[in-house]
Parts: sequence; C-alpha cells; structure tokens
Amino acid sequence: MKRPLLALPLVLIAASGCGSSDAGPKVDESDTPGVALACLEQSGIKATRTGENDNQLVLDSGQKIKFYLTAAEAEAAQFQGKGEGAEQIGSALLFVDPETTKQQDDTLHDVEICLADL
Repeated sequence: MKRPLLALPLVLIAASGCGSSDAGPKVDESDTPGVALACLEQSGIKATRTGENDNQLVLDSGQKIKFYLTAAEAEAAQFQGKGEGAEQIGSALLFVDPETTKQQDDTLHDVEICLADL
C-alpha cells in the first residue's frame, strides 16, 4: 500500500512541469530587469530597458525603475541620496513624480505588483 503514496509525489512533479503551448518565451529568472519587463508587457505597460548595465527600465509614462543586485544595495542607494523620490520594492527603486494622475496611479499599482513578485 505504500507504493501508491510514493507515486503520488512523482505524478505531481511531472504534472507541474506541464504547461500550455501558448506560453510566452522563457525569461532568465536571474535577469531581474528582464523578468520585470516581461511582467510589465503582460500587463500592457510599455517600457524600455536602459542603463549602463541594462539595469534600468523607463516606462512610457515617464517613471523609472533602477535595479540593484540586492534589496540591501537598493536601500543603501537611498541612504546615499541616490534614491530621492523613489519607492524601494525589493531590489528595485521605483522613481515617481510627487503628483500623479489617476491613470498613472493605476499603472503604478500594476508596476508595484510586478516588482513585488520578483
């Protein structure tokens, strides 16, 4: 009777690897800006990848996201005055204008969700 119990985890593992054939292209999970860009695009938010090391995203609506290797590095950048006006979300700093419109707020909400999921 123990064999069916052992087989169940194997079946679950095999089933979890199955996916739909219409899934988007695979994204390198270690490429945080790339993962964020893919998430933004899925949410209908247009952005361009920029920066010296391709570690920044600039949204068409004007906001900027700068990525660091770790959350501690992003926090340190804020303490050093490099993140004024930015919201830290994990290893990213999201730079926003002090005043936003309702449409920008909706976009920023979706951006925050994408960054929080990294």
